[in-house]
Amino acid sequence: MSDYRYFDLNIDERIARITMNREPLNVLHNPMMAEFNALLESILSGDELSAIVIGASGKVFSAGVDVSDHSADQVGDMIHQFHGIFRKLASTDALTIAAVQGAALGGGCELACYCDIVLASERAKFGQPEVQVGVFPPVAACVLPMQIGIKKAIEFNALGQTIDAKEAHRIGMVNAVYPTDTFDQSVHDYLEGIKKLSCPIVRMAKRATCMAVREQMLNQLDKTEALYLGELMAIADAHEGIAAFLEKRKPAWQHA
Repeated sequence: MSDYRYFDLNIDERIARITMNREPLNVLHNPMMAEFNALLESILSGDELSAIVIGASGKVFSAGVDVSDHSADQVGDMIHQFHGIFRKLASTDALTIAAVQGAALGGGCELACYCDIVLASERAKFGQPEVQVGVFPPVAACVLPMQIGIKKAIEFNALGQTIDAKEAHRIGMVNAVYPTDTFDQSVHDYLEGIKKLSCPIVRMAKRATCMAVREQMLNQLDKTEALYLGELMAIADAHEGIAAFLEKRKPAWQHA
């Protein structure tokens, strides 16, 4: 059951499964993110869901936000739409689960790691390469220090590190890693365990656990968003990095 262009949506036994469907890379552009916000708003209006599972079609979870949407005339709308997804996910007491079957990079990594639970296949990888195109990942800047510690978070956000699923599991970014050929069945089995639990109790337990962290993340997101739009976008290298990526050339950094 789905009336969406870029997503498939299925709700069964109090679990909503959202599948990104913009192959081959499931790149998030402004129209897709606007649809994502509308989808989340439609399913989060009640309290009947135990969990929301975010997955993707194809071999890649998501290569992130479309770089062309970082241009001066698009970046404001891009940040509004992208961060709207996380503010909506922050508002729900349903468990949020990322089923990461392949590469989750940039905004795709932020989307996966923001979820309460991350289930990954052995071929999945996680990375924040934004600095290579002259920007930084605001959501990752908010959540990764809490999840994996400040030192590893700096390697991701300030150095553009990418790691495999095994290492992501070791440092606490991922809850479980499953063999690629049995990944779908493993996710199914995990969800079957959730279905056996009381929906309102699961939701209340999550709320109790995340209360302080949720408030901290939302407050910090406001600040990192202001830094991104107010200061980063005033730096020449940010625009040079984006232009170089789109023009398929090396950036000529001015360090200014």
